[in-house]
Amino acid sequence: MGLDGCGLVCKYVLVVFNIIFAVVGLAFLGLGLWLRFSNDTRGIFEIEALNSSAFVIGVTVLITLGSVMLLVVAFGDYGACNENRCALQVFSGLLAFLASAEIVVGVLAYSNSDEVGQHFAEFYTSMYALYIKNGDPVIAITLTFIHDRLHCCGVTGVVVLEIAKKTCPKPDGILEHIAMPNCPGVIANVFDRKAPLVMGVFIGTGALLITALVCTVILLKQLKKVQQAITAYYTTVY
Repeated sequence: MGLDGCGLVCKYVLVVFNIIFAVVGLAFLGLGLWLRFSNDTRGIFEIEALNSSAFVIGVTVLITLGSVMLLVVAFGDYGACNENRCALQVFSGLLAFLASAEIVVGVLAYSNSDEVGQHFAEFYTSMYALYIKNGDPVIAITLTFIHDRLHCCGVTGVVVLEIAKKTCPKPDGILEHIAMPNCPGVIANVFDRKAPLVMGVFIGTGALLITALVCTVILLKQLKKVQQAITAYYTTVY
């Protein structure tokens, strides 16, 4: 006795899901490792005053989440391909935990978007103050990276007043030779504008995890029936 149509569909859905999940996990892990060891941002982790900043915590979360996702994929692929109930049970437990965490984090990120943006703005201000204090070239590279990506300049935006104006991007127009957007304001606004998108990504991922969890439960029930049928057959024969 083998799996019926529903069981086979769930098995192949789980295989496809794990492929997608592996790609996402590798992307998170790769991005986290790049931010951790890139020449532009590596110096941040060497500055003790910034070790508790939102940026450092965020990078650590990316690396941890990517690693956990790859661990989940290992159990899921082994359990689905080999129809191993033990591996699938571990996989389902991990999926339930991740789905709950994704939804909770998405809602919290949306409801506290102002606070999250403020934390990153404070991180930028702290790094800026350290640069003003000691002129660290590593921080200068990081500030240049942030300024170029967000097209902002320092904590005031007024080019004449900016001590770190060498790290600012080239002005786009005549007015920007006098004043550009200030970075703390730009950072806070980015998080405020992107909050619905962030929540949607987290909740969408949570829904995908729940779908995989349902398929896992169905497959587990199918495998249990198959095992019971095999046991009953050999009991009858022998």
